[in-house]
Amino acid sequence: MRREKPDAAEFTLRLRDWARSLKADVLALWFCCKHPDTPLSAKILATLVVAYALSPIDLIPDFIPVIGYLDDVILIPIGIYFTLKLVPQHVLEECRAKARDWIAARQPKPKSIIAAVVIMVLWMLFFALLWQYFGADVMRLLGAA
Repeated sequence: MRREKPDAAEFTLRLRDWARSLKADVLALWFCCKHPDTPLSAKILATLVVAYALSPIDLIPDFIPVIGYLDDVILIPIGIYFTLKLVPQHVLEECRAKARDWIAARQPKPKSIIAAVVIMVLWMLFFALLWQYFGADVMRLLGAA
């Protein structure tokens, strides 16, 4: 039997629901990081995923064509998926309830300033390495050396 293609409106609604569930799951993982019953491996992975997802700065900036949205569309959902598999069900249910309450109360999304600083440091190290290997060539091209 042939399955009908969803129309644009239905696709948009499904995409919006998926985005909302991801947002709620990131918030639930944020609560899981603090829950005493969360195993250490899940806490570490959840901390990494949540820190990156809530960071105001992306590792791959969105203005870079195609790969700029790669982290938002592929990496974060994969990280969320695997982290949720490590969290015990009772902890996950409790943390999802806290996340629903947080969203219902319209509290602002938490931000991860530490992750933003780490990402900035990584970018600075990247550019320092580029300068170390190619800086002399650039200066020669500019006629400064």
